[in-house]
Amino acid sequence: MEKVDITIIGAGVVGLAVATTLAECKKSIFLLERHSAFGQETSSRNSEVIHAGIYYPKGSLKAKLCVEGNRLLYEICEANKIPYRRITKVIVASNKAELAQLEALSLKGDDNGVPGLKLITRDELKELEPNVAGIAALFSPNTGIIDVHSLMKYLADKAKFGGAEISYGSNVKAIKKISGGYELLVGDEGGEDFSFVSEVVINCAGLESDQIVRLVGIDAYELKLCKGDYFSVSGGKGKLIERLVYPIPHEQNVGLGVHATLNLQGELRLGPDTTYISRDEMGYDIDPAKAAQFYQAAKKLLPFIELNDLSPDTSGIRPKLQGPNDPVADFVVCEEKDKGYPGFINLIGIESPGLTAAPAIAKMVKDLL
Repeated sequence: MEKVDITIIGAGVVGLAVATTLAECKKSIFLLERHSAFGQETSSRNSEVIHAGIYYPKGSLKAKLCVEGNRLLYEICEANKIPYRRITKVIVASNKAELAQLEALSLKGDDNGVPGLKLITRDELKELEPNVAGIAALFSPNTGIIDVHSLMKYLADKAKFGGAEISYGSNVKAIKKISGGYELLVGDEGGEDFSFVSEVVINCAGLESDQIVRLVGIDAYELKLCKGDYFSVSGGKGKLIERLVYPIPHEQNVGLGVHATLNLQGELRLGPDTTYISRDEMGYDIDPAKAAQFYQAAKKLLPFIELNDLSPDTSGIRPKLQGPNDPVADFVVCEEKDKGYPGFINLIGIESPGLTAAPAIAKMVKDLL
């Protein structure tokens, strides 16, 4: 039976970053992806934002890996001509009740080591964004936007150049712990099954990561899937703002609120919202009637938006470990040797800021090995 050093399950942006980083170690690497191409789920259905690290509890993996990943991601983009813009962001308080939350966010960002944050007044906000309504804001100079597809293509090409083998249409059916590693049973697109042995298995399966870990016999994780819809704003109104505009985030950071993002083409989108769904309800359809909710959420900060400007755009699903009434949940990045599974590394609950944190997560995985 064929044997490899490392198997990575899932070719989203995190799995690709892990494969690229580990390929430098000159190990034999399989990267298995059940879809026909990389990044078909969460990685390609998000705001394409390079986060600064403001929102997350001090000392958490989300905070540390986001701040480090922010720096690394800009370096990767610069060195490899991946399209991006350090567009900056304002988090806006719309009333006096939100001022304390804004100040707390600023302190949290400072504690996390986010550089350059600045609380600004109404007048300073008007200078930056004359078409945005608010009484104060937190200015984040290190927030950016990125072409995620170009990033993933770069990572996939680099991983393959380093010797990693990427196998698309490969669905992991079973994982069995054996002496010296793990035996994996995988089904391919043609309906054929094949097996091989891997010394190390790294679970980067995103929305399926809790299902994958159950295959090996660990029942310690359960994802709560959370859908987020986006609406596009027509009429060239992306020209009326120059940077990302965010509201005060939801309590316990369940979501960051319906915010205004620009893409690299200057097009304006609103979203995402937050709707917890069951695994049976997974799908990416958007109810056009939700436009009214998005309009109501956005107009307090963006008074130039009209209801008839909005049309359904895209949607994504977050692999959250945090339920709707739960406290903030951190990333899981760990080797499961304490549970009796040495060489089995889980990456679970990698939601936002997973895109930003991806290169830092990959470094952490390398250190675990």
